[in-house]
Amino acid sequence: MPKLFAALLGLSALAATYSAPAQSRSVPSPADLVNPLMGTDSKPEFSNGNTYPAITRPWGMNCWLPQTGKMGNGWAYQYGADKIRGFKQTHQPSPWMNDYGQFALMPGTGKIKVEEDARASWFSHKAEIARPYYYSVYLADYDLTTEITPTERAARFRFTFPRTDSAYVVIDAFDKGSMVKVLAGQHRIIGYTTRNSRGVPANFKNYFIIEFDRDFVASQVFNGKALASGATELTADHALAAVSFRTRKGEQVQARVASSFISAEQAERNLQELGNDDFDTIKEKGKAAWNQVLGRIAVEGAPTSSSAPSTRACTGRCSFRASFMSSTRPGSRCTTAPSTARCGPATSTPIRGCGTRFGRSFRCSTSCTPRKMPRCRPASPTTTARAAGCPSGLAPAIAT
Repeated sequence: MPKLFAALLGLSALAATYSAPAQSRSVPSPADLVNPLMGTDSKPEFSNGNTYPAITRPWGMNCWLPQTGKMGNGWAYQYGADKIRGFKQTHQPSPWMNDYGQFALMPGTGKIKVEEDARASWFSHKAEIARPYYYSVYLADYDLTTEITPTERAARFRFTFPRTDSAYVVIDAFDKGSMVKVLAGQHRIIGYTTRNSRGVPANFKNYFIIEFDRDFVASQVFNGKALASGATELTADHALAAVSFRTRKGEQVQARVASSFISAEQAERNLQELGNDDFDTIKEKGKAAWNQVLGRIAVEGAPTSSSAPSTRACTGRCSFRASFMSSTRPGSRCTTAPSTARCGPATSTPIRGCGTRFGRSFRCSTSCTPRKMPRCRPASPTTTARAAGCPSGLAPAIAT
């Protein structure tokens, strides 16, 4: 009898085990399976991936990254570094190809430091979050947190400061020819950078606009390390600006940033891409955009639990890197036929071809206005030719 009772108890326990509902496990979204820091533990002597943590939208015109390297150094971010010099807009496909059209923002507290080594802050990967659509890091030297979330041509920054009368943000337009202008009444900084490694036209500029959510307590512009006393605008080899704020503990200062290779006016139009969305809304839209792209590939038979996401994560990382190029061009327009697409700036005479620029290829924007654009051949400049959509000196070619 005791043996029968023990057996019945065992069967009851077994039945209870099988009848209990399985605990649901949350499965990370495709975008959250991607770690942009993968492949960044590289150096010229040895590569473990040769990548950088690009924070962007799928096929975005711009990427953003924490900059651990110096200006002009193709190794802009290395996992083994322990200091961040700034948060840089980049168009760099890979460390071995270097960069073009870059500029950076760097927050701080205390005495304003604009030189890249002096302003650099210690950071730890334990206080760093990197997602395709979002980046956050704690800067130990200044007791502040920087967050970034982008759109295709713009981005929102959120700086969480300690209590201080000397919070500031440095805008570094880099050397080799740049300009900054402080518009204090509009709490804006505008400017351009010409910094590039090679392969750009003679008139190359990346125009930028940075708009803060509050007035400046003070503002300054610098020519390299030197303060341009009393100036609000400067064109020099290396132009920088710094704007200051007073903050309570945990107070957030936000900035909206956009740029354009066409003009300052186009940069302001690109700023409208952010609309009236706050930081968290932009972040969620970025996550949704990446989920849509990365979710196009399903790996059959791969683990689906959060405890073993390696196969899905590997596939996601590859799809993430493959979605950088071709890049969306600012204000582009294209034909309805992809095989004969022709792109051009919306604010100037259309030009032929998307092609390759500055080491990167471009595609027509999905938000462009469908239109038929004729192929052109050399001709005398005529009103008819210009009306047909061809630049001056070109006329419509025979239809193909």
